[in-house]
Amino acid sequence: MLPPDSRRTRRIAALTAVLLVLLPLVSGVAAAQSAGQVGGTIVVGAGETVDGVQGVAGTIVVRGTVDGDLSGSAGTILIAESGTVTGNVQGAAGSVVVAGSVEGDVQVGGGSFDLTETGEIGGNLDVGAGSVTVDGTVGGSVRAGGDAVTLGPNADVGGEFRYDAEQFSRSDDATVGGEVIQDDSLRGGTTGFGGFGTPSWVETAFGFVTSLLLGAILLLVFPRFSDGVAARVGESPAVTLGVGLLTLVGVPILLVLVAITIVGIPFSLAGFAAFLIALWIASVYGKYAVGVWVLSLADGENRWLALLLGLVGFLLLGLVPIVGGVAEFVAVLLGLGAVALGLRDGYEKRSGSAESAPSN
Repeated sequence: MLPPDSRRTRRIAALTAVLLVLLPLVSGVAAAQSAGQVGGTIVVGAGETVDGVQGVAGTIVVRGTVDGDLSGSAGTILIAESGTVTGNVQGAAGSVVVAGSVEGDVQVGGGSFDLTETGEIGGNLDVGAGSVTVDGTVGGSVRAGGDAVTLGPNADVGGEFRYDAEQFSRSDDATVGGEVIQDDSLRGGTTGFGGFGTPSWVETAFGFVTSLLLGAILLLVFPRFSDGVAARVGESPAVTLGVGLLTLVGVPILLVLVAITIVGIPFSLAGFAAFLIALWIASVYGKYAVGVWVLSLADGENRWLALLLGLVGFLLLGLVPIVGGVAEFVAVLLGLGAVALGLRDGYEKRSGSAESAPSN
């Protein structure tokens, strides 16, 4: 029989090899962070001016002025009525609301997008979301793809309005300077081959299958660790959530500090790549843990059914605007916290064993 360390090494090597194959096939659940812009909430307060915003957070709120570009990923991105972005806005979120002013272009994707009657976009709007509402001012053209697209009564679009939606409604009071064109290619986004878009359901199904495959590998290769992850989430969800948030905030900041030195830059880049993998694993583990908890309410116990239940449940939640983005964020935090606690416990156990071992 192989010694424990050899078995552990082989397991890690097997998982790493599979991840190296799968990772390029799926979108990461987070983007590289910028210094000082990582946390549960990023807020530009009223009367405050910052040079630019880049980050990943639960919420990104602009009530003051962003003198430059805003880019990020969050559960919610809100440019309040008092908020101004002098550059472009690029992001992905469960919910994106523009009630203030954006002087450049807006390119976003998410569960829902809402340009309110007070919202102004100086350039073009390119949006893909479950539901899209344009009820404000757009100086340029609009490209909107979603399940439902609404052109409200206060909408004032300077250029053309191009859309692709299962449900489209236009108010008689809406103003469009150019043509209103139905374009069946928009909901496929910019992915695809030879200019043909990929239907959103194909991308969703592909993401589900790859997550299911990753979950199966984790349960097979690390069965005891996976059971521990589910147990921690079930026993102390608040603690696990808190540890996950601290890890989400702390690790990128640590990697940025490492990158300050020239020698540390390669280690920091490798660390960010590893952290992206960790976030993907955390997302799957979080959904698995919730599946175990739900199954336990019915006095059931089957890890494979729990994995399937968790992934399907969060897939359905993802169809709900705002709720889907928040649920995904919570799943990542739960999984990340449980993994961090599991690694800590494993380290303490090994350290204790080493100290108690007799010396030669």
